[in-house]
Formats: sequence, structure tokens, C-alpha cells
Amino acid sequence: MSPAGERDVMEVGSLPVELWRVILAYLPLPDLGRCCQVCRAWRELVLSLDNTRWRQLCLGCPECRHPNWPSQPQREPPSWREALKQHALATRTWTRNLPELQSSACLLFLRRRKDRRVWHVGSGCEFETLRGALGVVGPYDRVVLHPGVYEEQAEVALKVPVELVGVGRLGEVALLVCMEQQCPTARLCNLVFMPTWFSTVVYKTSWGHIQLDNCNFEGAQLQVRGPGTCQARFCSFSQGSSAHLLGVALSLFDSCDFSGSDTASVTVEGPSVSERNWACKYLAALARTFPPGFGSSPNSPQAASTGEQHPAGRNVRKDHVNMEDWKRRTGGDAVCHGTVIEDGWSDGDRSEEEDENRDGTNDTKKTFTLVYKIPCEHHGLSHLLKPRTDGSLPPASSPAPPSVTPEPLTFQQELDRDPEAQILAASTHGCILRRCLFRDGKGGVHLSNYGQARLEENVFRGLNYAVRCIQNSTIVMLRNEVCECRASGVFLRLSAQGLIAENNIHSNGEAGLDIRKGANPTILCNKIHSGLRSGVVVLGNGRGSIRSNLIYNNKEAGVYILFSGNPVVSGNQIFQGQAAGIAINENGRGMIKENVIRENQWGGVDIRRGGDPILKNNHICYGYSDGVVVGERGRGLIEGNHVYCNKGCGVWVMSSSLPQLLGNYITHNCMYGLAVFCRKDPENIEAREGNWPGQEGIGGDGSGERRGVEGEGREGQENFNEEGELFAWESDLDSEDERHSARRSISVALVESNCVSYNGAVGLYVKSSEAMNVFANLVNNNRGPGIAVLQSSQLTRLATNCILDNERGGVTVEKDCRVELRGNGIYENSGFGVRFIGSGQIVENDVVGNQGYGIQVSASPDIKIMRNRVQPTQGCGIALLGPVKGVVHDNILFQGHPGNKKILLHMDPDIESCVLRNNSFLRHNNSCTPGPSWILENPPPRPLATSPAGISSSQYPSGLGISMSTRVGATVESGCHNGSMFCSIL
Repeated sequence: MSPAGERDVMEVGSLPVELWRVILAYLPLPDLGRCCQVCRAWRELVLSLDNTRWRQLCLGCPECRHPNWPSQPQREPPSWREALKQHALATRTWTRNLPELQSSACLLFLRRRKDRRVWHVGSGCEFETLRGALGVVGPYDRVVLHPGVYEEQAEVALKVPVELVGVGRLGEVALLVCMEQQCPTARLCNLVFMPTWFSTVVYKTSWGHIQLDNCNFEGAQLQVRGPGTCQARFCSFSQGSSAHLLGVALSLFDSCDFSGSDTASVTVEGPSVSERNWACKYLAALARTFPPGFGSSPNSPQAASTGEQHPAGRNVRKDHVNMEDWKRRTGGDAVCHGTVIEDGWSDGDRSEEEDENRDGTNDTKKTFTLVYKIPCEHHGLSHLLKPRTDGSLPPASSPAPPSVTPEPLTFQQELDRDPEAQILAASTHGCILRRCLFRDGKGGVHLSNYGQARLEENVFRGLNYAVRCIQNSTIVMLRNEVCECRASGVFLRLSAQGLIAENNIHSNGEAGLDIRKGANPTILCNKIHSGLRSGVVVLGNGRGSIRSNLIYNNKEAGVYILFSGNPVVSGNQIFQGQAAGIAINENGRGMIKENVIRENQWGGVDIRRGGDPILKNNHICYGYSDGVVVGERGRGLIEGNHVYCNKGCGVWVMSSSLPQLLGNYITHNCMYGLAVFCRKDPENIEAREGNWPGQEGIGGDGSGERRGVEGEGREGQENFNEEGELFAWESDLDSEDERHSARRSISVALVESNCVSYNGAVGLYVKSSEAMNVFANLVNNNRGPGIAVLQSSQLTRLATNCILDNERGGVTVEKDCRVELRGNGIYENSGFGVRFIGSGQIVENDVVGNQGYGIQVSASPDIKIMRNRVQPTQGCGIALLGPVKGVVHDNILFQGHPGNKKILLHMDPDIESCVLRNNSFLRHNNSCTPGPSWILENPPPRPLATSPAGISSSQYPSGLGISMSTRVGATVESGCHNGSMFCSIL
């Protein structure tokens, strides 16, 4: 019809559109369909009645409840007309098994209406009993049951396709009957099922299709065995009712209410049978109509965090927490005001000679500037201090902390880069549950023995557990809410797998997700928060890929890995937890990469008791304690992380641990940058061997973090022991030989190629009874000395480092320490260059431009100072004070300032056992003709770009894995007041 014709139709009688809508609102459904076919204008007018007439028709249908019942009945559907349409299509699925005629679908429809009969059952009707009516019905007849209670003393068989419909309000027709379906299809509508005296199974089928619409099951069980199928819509399973599916290829539960179950509300058991019945293709098509796509829904975690689309790859956002806001919130400052270092040692101590030359000043400001400055800007690590091509400063030289952090990928981006997850997201196998409510019972969905299930937009609330997937079963969970479970929300074990994406998992009594015994799920884009224990627990050889999730505000660790758990944890936001962000304990492993771990109360990452993860490229920031804690017997490769703005230390290493720290940026932390803090204490080794600080006081309830995880495993035994499963985790642990077969062992902790900058106290603080290698690090602009070694009975090697522009000196080595300084560049620190009281070697270092002495050695029992280049600003170049034994030879000492009255090489007169040989002194003459400028050449300024002579790659390995080959008995400092903020909290 032309537009002019449409206007003529609409303008008949000159009625306004509002009045037409009032008139059309009285029409029944068939007449509304005819009106839609008049013209385009009338169709648009009829469609505009969505919130009035279409809503009335949808809610007035006795076979259909509110489209968002039972989980969100207060939320309006996008379209009432579409909801009514989907309901009409779904209610006809059971009739698709009719024989197809060759003529047309229209004739088939007419024939079906002509041949179908209606039988009435009830008082005063054709039949008094249900069994009597079923004895005479023909195929596809309708049996109408009038209000009453119908009880059968023996099992009733359905031998022909039939439709059983109760009239009146739901609950007025009750069946106490056990029915077995022996026909291809059947439909039950508006009925209440209650168990008989001889069986709790009220309906079962083993090969046909059953459709249930608006039915109630009270204390009864629905049983479907493959190749049988089931479609249940708007049904209630209450008072211990359940659905049991065995070997089912495909079944669909839509908008059902499960409450008060004694076991699991839905049990899916066994692999799908190879045979398929006629209804599978129709159920698959019906399942694919919801949801429309795999992108983020309006309620998804990523939709809440960002409203814009990002290209594939890592998203980057402006961090919501900046340094100033964080300091105001915590009352903290970048200065470590409260740090107390015991044994009377102060990182600002100066000798009497040095104090004299400072003219009584006790601050760290420079009083002299170098007149004869030696350029040292081109040392081997200078590239870490130069502006980038875009003009920005690298983290090592930027006085401001990083302002951008990576954001989690969206669900669609994760699917685009993971074909296996994409296949799982599109799969429609086994039992499909969507928009159902599981509440106030023991369990929600239980899968076992290769079972398969798909869960979409369901709500699990107030259960013991929501989903339990074991024994090689496969689960797909999309956009569900799992909350207030008394145990774990989602529990996977015994090689279970699947996809868990875009769910809201919160407020559970145990872990939100519990992965054990070889389970290997893919966990994407979920919100896991507000749990009374950990967010995600991986233990007992559990694996899994945990990516792009928001994990926050959990009482224990956001992610807890122990007992040989070995997941991949990447791209997550883990924040505002009341304990550690990620905890790796009891031989836990894992690949932890590209996460943002921020604002947690304890360590951002906590590694203890054999924990051996790979920690790469994470942002660990704004924590209320330390950034990374490597506790007793902790191990791991810690590489390429940004650790900044933590209220405690950047990295804190405890006793008997063997971490490997490579290429990290440790900046802007309020206490030490890197603290290796432990002391030998043989009397307490046995007492402390099985414990770590704070084990008894975590969470304020008397249960520690380690104790908490053990509690999850042991309490799980009580919760699930009736399933007949074993809980001896230790029996399934991999051997140490197998775990480390692909790794090269090292026996000394390694700190290499890190940038330790702008921290509130000492850059690298070592108080350890164990050996340690510190190579090729940039330590600059810290508010204490660059490196301080206070206790080191084993040899600590400091090689090829650049210690630059620290406020209270370069390197200090205290009494009874064994330290080797080789190939370092120690430049322009605001105090001394090197202060050395221990024994060891100072070889081939450049100590240039420091405000105090260049190298000061006091009371050293055995020292070698060889081939160094030293230029002080004030004080001596090399000063030997007190009883020093050793050799000083082949050093070059440069004059720094003509006003400096100290000689370049000073040795106390009473020193008799120190040998001086072949040392050179370079001074400028006082003539008018300036001499040549001094430069550091042959070799150029240290550290060098390549290893200096005598240091080979085999001698100083890098990039290697960790294993425990030797163990030194050591314990944490008693009191820990000068160690980790972690201990201060406890």
C-alpha cells in the first residue's frame, strides 16, 4: 500500500493515535495479528502496545509467568510481545514429532486441529481418574484435569503422545502419581506433582521428550535418561525436589525455581549417549536463540567498569588511584619516618671527619659541588634514565609513579584470542539451565562422570555450594550470580573443565571458586568479590586459566595457590582485599602475569613455604603493606613487574628463601625498595620451622592464612565426604624431581637487572645470614643509602650495579659482613660513596661525585681495594680508619674540589697490616692554563654494558629457574619492627 493509502486508513473517522491505541487494546490476540497485516502504519501502531496490551496478554496466559521469573520478576523484559512469541514457540516443541505430510504445513496444521480430541477428568466429567482417561486417549489428545487431587497406587505408563493440562490456578490440580513415559513425546502443564507412597520419582523417561510448563514438584524427583530429553519452563522444584539427568544429550530448563533441596537440585551424570532423539535439533535451535551474542551484557563486570570499546590486546586506563590521593587516604608519605634500624645503626651516620667538612650541618643537602666533574652519564645502565622517544621518562628516572595500568580484556576480546573458549561459549550440550533460581538448599548443580551442562543467567543464593563439577565433567557458566553459599561457590575437581565467564560470584563462606585435583577450567571476566575467605583457591594439582577477572574485597587472598596448584593467572584486577592479593604457599606454583594487584591490606603477592611461581609483568601497587613478600622457603622467578607506591617495602624477602628477581621496577614505596631481612637464630629454628608470622591472627578470628586454606580442604571433607571422594592431597603431589626437571638449579638468591628508585628508605637493604647475588641493578634516588648490608655471614656479591643519586650514601657494609663489590658505578650520592666495615673486596668500581668520602673502610679484618676510580666531592678519596688489614693497590683517585683539604688517600698512623701499592693521584694544577678534562675511559664508566673481566655468564647466571639445593637455617627478626609492614600489621 502506498504512503497515501496508509494515511487514508489511519485517518478514517479522524481519530487520534492515542484513541486508536485504546480501541486496539481490547482486541484478542488473533485480531491483533490481523490488524498487523493491514498496512505498515497499523503494524507500527499494534507494536506500540508493548507495555499495555501485549503485557496484559503475556501475563494473562495461564501457562506462562513473568518472563523474568523467578530470579528478577521486578525487571521488565525488553519486549513483552517478543516474550509472548518465544513462549508460544516453546510450548509447541513437543508437537514437532507429528508425521510430516507432503502437501503443506498449512494442511498439517488443519489436520492436527481436526483430529485432536479433548478429554476432561474430574468430578462429574467423562472420567473420574487419570488412569481411566489415559486408557482411551489417542495420539496428541489433550487431557484436561479439573481441580482436585489425583492419586494412583501403581505406576502409570504414557504409551501415546498426550498433553495433560490442569485448569484453574496453579496448585488446584495435584498428582500423587509415578509416571513412566513410553512414547516419543508428551506435555504436562499447570500441575503439581507430589511423591507416591512407593517412590519419590514422579516422572521418568528414557527415550522420549517431555515438556513441562508451569508445573510444581514438591518433594519429588524428575528423572530423564538418554536418549530422552526434557524441556521445563516456569516450573518449581521445592521441598527437596530435584531433577536427575543421566547420559542426556540435550535438555533445557528455563526460568525454573529450585529451593530446599536435600542434595543437588539438578544432577547431571554420565557422558551423553551417542543416540539422539527427534527433539534434540529443536532444543538446540531453541537454546541458540538465547543469548543473542557472546559480548558483554549490561550486567557484566567489564560493562560496569568501562563504557567504551577497546581494540583487541591489552587495554590501558588511567589509574583511579594516584600517589597524592593514596597518601591522603592512608595518612602515609613517601618518607619512611617510622623505620627504625636496630643495633644502633643509622642510614645517616657519618664519621667525625665527614661531619667536620660539613661545617656542623646534619642534613643531606649538598654543600660542595664538583669543580672538576668527571662525566659518567654513559654507563651501561644509562638508557634506563634517558627520556624515551615520545618524551616521557622511564619509571626508573621519573619522580612520579606510573599513572596508567592495563585493564582487563572484555569477554569478546578474550574469545577472539582463545579458540577453545570460543567453542565452549557456543556449545549446546548436556543440560542447559538459564534464568533459573537456586536457593536455600544444599546444592545447586552437580556434574559427575563426564557430565555436561551449560548455565546462563541463573541465580544461586543461600546454598551449601552452587555448582560442583567433578570426574572429567564439563561446565559452561555465563552471566550467573553465585552468592551467600556456605561453602565454596563453584567447586571443580578430578579433571573437571569448562568455561566460567562473566559471572558475579560474591559473599560466599568459602572460596568463590575452588579448583582441585587436576581440574582445568577457563575463568574469564568474572566479578569475584566480598568472600569470607579467598576469591579463588587452586590446590591439589589444580590448574586453570584465570584471566581478565575483577577479584576484590575478599577477606583472605584474592587468589590462593597451594599444594602444587599450577594455574595461569593473567590480566586480572585484584584489589582491596583484606589479606594478600595473590598468595602462593605449600609448594604452589603458577604463572602470574600482567595482573594489576593494588590496595590490598597485606602483600600484593605473598610467596611462602615452597611456593614457586613465575611472577611476570604485573603492576603491584598502592598496597597497605609490602608489594611482594617472599617468605620462609619461598622461591620463584619474579621478572618485569612494576612494584610501586606500597606503604611497606617494595619487595620483602624472608629467611631460607631463594627468589630470583629480574628486571623489575621497584619504585616509590614508603619503606625499603628491596629488603632481604632475616638473621640466624639457631635456638628458634625448630620452633619456627612450621610457622610463619601472623599464622594465628589473620582476619581477627584466630585462624591464619595458611590455617584458613587447610580449613577449606578439611572442612570440604566434612561437607562432601558422603560423595565417596578422597581428600588426601599430599598423595597426589608431583615429586620435586619432576617439577624441576626442566629448570636449572641455583643455590643463591639472585637480584638482577632491577630498577630500585625513589623509595622512602634504603634502596636495597640486606640483613641476611645467607649468600646473595646482586647484579646489574639501577639503584637511584632513594631516601636512604642505595645499598645497605648489615648482616651477611655468607658472601654477598654486588656486581655491575649503578648506585646513583641516593640521599644518604651509596653502599654501606657493616661489621662481620662478607661482601664483594665489583664493577659497580657509584655516582653522585648525597653522602659517602662506599662505607665498609666488613670483610671482602672492593674491585674495579667507579666511585665518583659523591658528597662524602669516596671509600671509607673502618676496622676491617680482611679487605682488598683494587683498580677502583674514585673522586670525592669532600672528604678523602679512600680513607682507612682504625685497625684495617688488607691491600690497597692500582686505584686511581681524582681531585674533586680545590676547597677540599682532605688528602685523596688517608690511612690512620696506627695501621700496620695494610699494604698500599701503585695508587695514582690526579690533581688539576693552579695555573691559568686549564688542563685536559678528566674522563673515565679504558674502560668507560661502570657498570659496563658487558660483564667486566672475571665475571662470566656461567659464574653469574641469569634467567634461570629456582630450586632448593641448600637450606640455611634462619628465622625472621624477632619483633620485625624494622622489617616488613606485613609484620607491623600483625
